[in-house]
Amino acid sequence: MYTREEASQIRREFWTTLGNYLSPLLSAEGMKVNWLNYKTGIRHIHFRMDADRQQASIAIELTHPDAGIRELFFEQFLELKTLFKNYTDGWEWLQDSQDENGRQISKIIKTIEPVNIFRKQDWHTLISFFKSNILALDEFWSDAKYSFDALK
Repeated sequence: MYTREEASQIRREFWTTLGNYLSPLLSAEGMKVNWLNYKTGIRHIHFRMDADRQQASIAIELTHPDAGIRELFFEQFLELKTLFKNYTDGWEWLQDSQDENGRQISKIIKTIEPVNIFRKQDWHTLISFFKSNILALDEFWSDAKYSFDALK
């Protein structure tokens, strides 16, 4: 087992390594992007990456506090599902979910397991998983984001 400080250091090292690996890559629109803190340009729509001792995931999280508006966002993504599948595969669509703080959200998520962020031999698998999926999300978003302008 790791102490809290050791675990924090390993997590920080992994995310820094991933960020350094992704930083030279340009977005689908040819722009420089902070891939680890991807800005969708629409409040309450977030691209999130996470990894722990058992799995890693990448997700589109819809976090609007108003359930009706969150449902509109989710329905808009459902309208774009065919386009989404042109760029991605193997994602789970969850209209009713919760975040780590127990707040109601909707999300579209892809998970890989078994991987462990604390096992450095898994880092290549994790980096490959995150890279391919965040680039696919970026390509999708460069085409789809305009569909959400009315919901801003």
